[in-house]
Order: sequence, then structure tokens, then C-alpha cells
Amino acid sequence: MGEHEFEAAFREWQQSRWQAVSAPHGTAALLHTHWLTTEPGDFTGAPGRWHAEPASVVGALPSGAAVRLAPGEELDLDGVRLRAFERDGALALRVIDPDAPSRTSLVAIEAYPPTPERVVTGTFIPAGDDATLDVTSVDGHESNDRLGGVIELELDGVAVELTVTRDDHGLSAVFADATSGGESYRFRFLRVPEPAADGTVAVDFNRAYLPPCAFSDEYVCPLPPLGNRWPVALRAGERLATRHPKPEVDAIVDGEADAA
Repeated sequence: MGEHEFEAAFREWQQSRWQAVSAPHGTAALLHTHWLTTEPGDFTGAPGRWHAEPASVVGALPSGAAVRLAPGEELDLDGVRLRAFERDGALALRVIDPDAPSRTSLVAIEAYPPTPERVVTGTFIPAGDDATLDVTSVDGHESNDRLGGVIELELDGVAVELTVTRDDHGLSAVFADATSGGESYRFRFLRVPEPAADGTVAVDFNRAYLPPCAFSDEYVCPLPPLGNRWPVALRAGERLATRHPKPEVDAIVDGEADAA
């Protein structure tokens, strides 16, 4: 791929990311995640009364209708989108609102300039079929994911290992580097292609992307495992979510400064 094609492909990916995040019911529009019990209750932003049943989120709507949502299923109601969410057997109702401040304040997703040097070929070492990885989420919840394996590679002369998990969509990773928590968000996500028959795999760090919790505090993203926290500064991929500045709080009453 030539330089022009490389940059064009990156811009196309960048645009698709922006659309997915900033859409009216996109990633940044998550306003609430309400964890449910078997007891019906009222929840902010969600019309009706909601509770959890085995494998289902159940609601009694203001119209009198009943609705049952399996994890991942959605319902559009009164301008918001309600989505059933499940984690380790616990069920939640998510309220996705186009007017959520996390969406309306979002201006852009900052990214490092793409460069072919950040497409790094490594060697994939697969894990056993039943191997798992201990995972801690941003809210402190501990669980485990299916471990895909480890990719050995080199970044700026530093040998590192990228631990990857496997799900229905393939291999993915959560990592942090020397830029994390400063010039970039505190960690990032990355999809990884399937390795070749000889174990080689091209890891494109230009496609590192911000986790959903960079756009809304209502997400429960997994943190990087210890082996995926590197001392090297990996300046590639998405960096930060840019927002409108918060209005300054002035001691102004009816146009006059408070003398206190």
C-alpha cells in the first residue's frame, strides 16, 4: 500500500469511528447504566418500571405495555434508546440519550498522525483452549476473559508482549504505554488480525482506539493486564476525546459582580 492509500485508509477508519461515537445513539450518548434487581423500580431517564428476571430485562411501560429485552436488545422510547446489558449474570438497563452531556460536549477524537512504522510485525504464541485471563474493570469488578495468547514484538527497540483475548469477533487487546494518562487517555483498545500459519501477525497500532469509558463514565471497561502496561511511548492511534470547555463559574448576579 502506498503512502497516499495508507493515509486515505486511516482517514476513512477515523471517520467511521467518529460516526459510531458521535451518532445520536452512539457510544458517547450513554447517560445511565442502571443495575437491576428482581424488585421493579423507577430509574432516571428510563420511562416505566424495570426489573431483572433470569436472562431478561423486563419493563412495564407508561402505556401499560410490557417489554422483555435479552442482553443486547434495544427499545426506542420517548427519544431515548434503552438497551439491556449483562455482565457475569448481572443485568442492567442502559439509557442512551442523544442529549447526554457526554455526547453534546464532544468536539472531536484527537489522534496521532498515521505512520507505516507503527504497523509492527510480531510473533503470536497461542494460549491453551481453556486458558483465561483475570480482568479488572474500571469499577473494580473482577472477572475473566478467554485468553487468546501473547504477541511478542518490539517497539522502538524495546521488547514487549501484547496479551490478547479472544471473543466472537476475533483477537483484541487493552494496553497502556508511557503516554497514557497524560498526552493520551489512560488506556486504549486494539483489534488484532488473525496470525498467519507461521505465527506472524501485523499489529497496526495506528488503529488503537479509545475505550467507551473515554466518552462516558457509565461504561465498565476492562483495564489493561499488567503485561500490557509498557514503558515505551506509543504515539499512534486515537489519543483523547476533545470536548467543549466547561463554562466558567463567575460570581455574577443579574449582570453585576458579587462584591464578596
